[in-house]
Amino acid sequence: MTKKPVETTLYSLSQAPPAQPDRRSGERYLSLLRVGALFVDGRRELCLIRNISAGGMMIRAYSKIAPGTRLSIELKQGDPVSGVAQWSDRELVGVAFDAPIDVVALLSASTSGPRPRMPRIELNCAAGLREDANLHRAKALNISQGGLRLESDAELRPGAHVVVSISGLPPVAGVVKWRDGKSYGIGFNRVFPVCELMSFLHNQQQELRRERVAG
Repeated sequence: MTKKPVETTLYSLSQAPPAQPDRRSGERYLSLLRVGALFVDGRRELCLIRNISAGGMMIRAYSKIAPGTRLSIELKQGDPVSGVAQWSDRELVGVAFDAPIDVVALLSASTSGPRPRMPRIELNCAAGLREDANLHRAKALNISQGGLRLESDAELRPGAHVVVSISGLPPVAGVVKWRDGKSYGIGFNRVFPVCELMSFLHNQQQELRRERVAG
């Protein structure tokens, strides 16, 4: 069984702050996480940002932070975001922001500098998966310019050539890079332009806002 080798910062459009992770998974990866500046108890230190949503983030801190502690984290230079630690599990801390942030705007700022690729963005939408003449239903879990993670009942082998379809994006050909149970990592045959993904994310963000208003 081939495992995904690298853990990178995950972005989400969700209003909910990240939940406490399942310790049985997620520790088998190498880490390549975004670094943030953490301000807590009158001191400044660095932290690793494991994932970010509109409502909060999960960080890997280098000092003990108790639930209820107020803090701020600088995501962009000179632009700290304040919040409260909701939970702590050894070095991991879940933070709820005082007010939601615009994740799409944050991603836009992240891609305007020297960084060569957009990070992963969390999804929760239907996807179609085609291998030769076989069509399968799938759920997209996250996407980047170079690939996609999804769940499907399809029995696909690493190395299989597939075409992935998601509403709002053009169909894209790729290769199954790894499989872990029902989870698959798909590497695209081409790199999605930033403008295509940003347009897709804007539409996703607007749809989430409409759902919250309707709900």
